[in-house]
Amino acid sequence: MKQILQSFKTGNTELADVPAPKVKRGQVLIQTTRSLVSLGTERMLVEFGKASLIQKARQQPDKVKMVLDKIKAEGLMPTIETVFNKLEQPLPLGYCNVGKVIAVGEGVSNFKIGDRVASNGQHAEFVCIPQNLVAHVPDSITDEEAAFTVIGSIGLQGIRLIKPTMGETIVVIGLGLIGLMTAEMLVANGCKVIGYDLDDAKIEIAKSKGIIAFNPLKGNDPVKFVLENTKHIGADGVIITASAKTNDIISQAANMSRKRGRIVLVGVIGLDISRAEFYEKELSFQVSCSYGPGRYDDDYEQKGIDYPLPFVRWTEKRNFETVLQLIETGKLQVKELVSDVTPLEEFDKIYGNIGQSKSIASIIKYNENSVPDHSITVNKKTLEANKGVIALVGAGNFAKMTLLPALKGTDAQIKHIVSSGGVNGTALAEKHNIAQSTTDYDLVLDDEDVNLVMITTRHNLHANMVIKALNKGKHVFVEKPLALNAEELESIEEAYKNNKGTLMIGFNRRFSPHTQKIKSIIGDAPMNVIATMNAGAIPSNVWVHDMAVGGGRIIGEACHYLDLIVYLTGSKIKAVCMNALGENPEENTDNASILVKLENGSTGVVNYFANGAKSYSKERLEVYSQEKTLTMDNFIKTTGYGTKGFSKLKTKLDKGHKNQFSTILTELKKGSVELIPYNELINVTKASFAAIESLKEGQWVEVK
Repeated sequence: MKQILQSFKTGNTELADVPAPKVKRGQVLIQTTRSLVSLGTERMLVEFGKASLIQKARQQPDKVKMVLDKIKAEGLMPTIETVFNKLEQPLPLGYCNVGKVIAVGEGVSNFKIGDRVASNGQHAEFVCIPQNLVAHVPDSITDEEAAFTVIGSIGLQGIRLIKPTMGETIVVIGLGLIGLMTAEMLVANGCKVIGYDLDDAKIEIAKSKGIIAFNPLKGNDPVKFVLENTKHIGADGVIITASAKTNDIISQAANMSRKRGRIVLVGVIGLDISRAEFYEKELSFQVSCSYGPGRYDDDYEQKGIDYPLPFVRWTEKRNFETVLQLIETGKLQVKELVSDVTPLEEFDKIYGNIGQSKSIASIIKYNENSVPDHSITVNKKTLEANKGVIALVGAGNFAKMTLLPALKGTDAQIKHIVSSGGVNGTALAEKHNIAQSTTDYDLVLDDEDVNLVMITTRHNLHANMVIKALNKGKHVFVEKPLALNAEELESIEEAYKNNKGTLMIGFNRRFSPHTQKIKSIIGDAPMNVIATMNAGAIPSNVWVHDMAVGGGRIIGEACHYLDLIVYLTGSKIKAVCMNALGENPEENTDNASILVKLENGSTGVVNYFANGAKSYSKERLEVYSQEKTLTMDNFIKTTGYGTKGFSKLKTKLDKGHKNQFSTILTELKKGSVELIPYNELINVTKASFAAIESLKEGQWVEVK
């Protein structure tokens, strides 16, 4: 299918070929007929992409600090590689989509094939959208009109926050597309609306809609104008829909407001607020979040869990429906806002001069006879079966920044890369000479050429994908964790037992030269191992914390160090006991210590902390045995004490990924990828489950 993408690295906007998405549970697959270009938002993204690295850094000072911390912890070159990998990731443009439903995912009951719908889908021929971000389009509304649904809901949410009552005076600063729609909805609400903008054409449109509109460049001081039109009382409310870097706008909003007036920010402006201006009038100020309640809440958007209407009357979906109702009843007139309707293939007529465009709303028209293709050829190449053929499943950060760079320069033959949306997978296929980009995992499993399936998706998908691959006779590499619970693990064990494929988990730290040097010095004698991971905080709403999706950070990441202790001691884990920080430790598993007993009498401690400084080393290992002590700092430096003939090993950051993957390729040619004994993989996985159980029970838990 065709999709419009923006490059943050080059600044180019392109119409790319990518595989169409497959319908997912809780979502609907939509064939696009029209989409609306949000010129303000998309102009900002395009201009950011065209900016130099220095200009980008100036626009994101918070990101610069993160980069500097990463340099301190991991070194300059790994950080530079990470930054450039981030910039290479293409960004899909668009969020105002109209089309017809062509497939319905499991668990969806409110939509059927053939329904005409509006959604926040991108500029693509086919989009797969969660049901709470989709609304039915009334028959009397054209596709062009329906394309205004989502952007209209942005303005509507600003109105809901300012809570206007009939007869109040509301000022709208910035009469672009969102501003014009916001002002017209306020008029429909019975408000006296004053608006201003620097574009005379927009001023005339606003006046035609019953708005008192003016251009400050024509001699009208905004504050004076508003005061004169409110009998010097001031505005009851101000909605800012402008996009500007200046702090003048927030100052104007405060000075034109009456005492105890309300100000809501929908756009993007400078926010150096004068306390005196707000203090003297007891003004309230609020920033509006996109389409409304539910935005950025995975439970609502991705899992389809609706907010109860009696308690949250207006969600983002119900805002979509309200905008459609206003268009249907004629209270919101959007036809006259359409500047042009452009075929998708001629997208550059819109984006080629988007920085200078005076258009209000540009509509993209799609070919309604397009057929979804879930796999595309990116590079034509000849594969040698005797070397092993790989399918990579997942095109996220691990695949992009770790796995594929580690395979660079090897003879890895990757035939397929699978990604849910198709965009990231295609970009990685182009960069790393991968033959096919697809969104269809089953297609990969049915390909007899494929020997090895490498799974790097979100954690909740691992178990089912491993089972399906094993049942197809494939060798499987899965980035940790193998499973999220005992039931999933039992199913994997059953599939492994009944099929010929081998299994490997991405416990790469075994393969670091630092780990291997320590093991060669210590040998198999009983030892004490202390492993500390300064993991860094991750916001609580990120998927890794969701036990049903990410499994939490102990199962999802601390398992690396449980495996490392097994490797160094040469013994399986017998029992674990975990304690966590705080009064409610079960809610704080990313600040925890795990005591480990091993079958050969060795002991271990895994400290997994998220409350340390990011500038400090991320990982540290201490090993004590036979009057020897070895310390490893962040897989860069290992120091020996009491170790005759060895004092220090220093390398660039090396967590063992390259050694792990090159060894896998070697063993794949021999018919196996099982670099770690299967019983150790299962033992470590069970130990991670036991750690969580131990925390809940407050006692040691045996690993059986």
